[in-house]
Amino acid sequence: MKNIALIIAGGVGMRTHQDIPKQFINVKDVPVIVYTLKAFQNHPLIDAIEVVCIEGWHDVLWAYAKQFGISKLENIVNGGETGQDSIRNGLKSIAKRYKDTDDIVLIHDSIRPMVSAEIITDNIDVCRKYGNATTVIPCTSVMLTTNNSISSEGQIPRDNLKITQTPQAFFLNELLEVHKKAITMDLLPSIASCALYIELGKKVYLSRGSEKNIKITTSEDIEIFQSLLESKRPEWLKR
Repeated sequence: MKNIALIIAGGVGMRTHQDIPKQFINVKDVPVIVYTLKAFQNHPLIDAIEVVCIEGWHDVLWAYAKQFGISKLENIVNGGETGQDSIRNGLKSIAKRYKDTDDIVLIHDSIRPMVSAEIITDNIDVCRKYGNATTVIPCTSVMLTTNNSISSEGQIPRDNLKITQTPQAFFLNELLEVHKKAITMDLLPSIASCALYIELGKKVYLSRGSEKNIKITTSEDIEIFQSLLESKRPEWLKR
């Protein structure tokens, strides 16, 4: 009964307008992906790490793993043309080494470096209790609808809306079957694994996320990430 982290680092990251993939950008002298790997390396419930990595960066990642003590990293595979393809590549690789029906996989974006131990723990707990788990946070903004991106005449009630994050945890064997069905049904290749479950009529269960669990997509996100690293919680602030 293993818990395996599948870190997705196959993107180029054009929206950050940097010269290297965003997951390899250094923030305070440490690559973004290393912060992510450390979170899973240091978590006592994580048994192994697999990374789906952009081609040409494997040797760099192995070097970082050695430098920063990421001993749980077992394998690196190439990404695919889409996010769904990349996840499938990682799952197939993991399935060669792990075949227990109780093994679960936590799929996580390499560019969510602020994932906490609490988020990982709850994701695992919910998955083992209900069969899968998707990290979410409440929707706190007013949600407007628009047909032209200029004006709006409608809104969606936010009370029943959740914003998804990663990790998203699933039992390995079941998730492999879901991906096989996605191919035969020609489902959109860009949708997340939790969306695949819903498209196939499966119920998705929710685990607790955090506003701090940001996804680095733009250069502004890099600034926010650095600020979060440097921030300290006030002693007077109640939890």
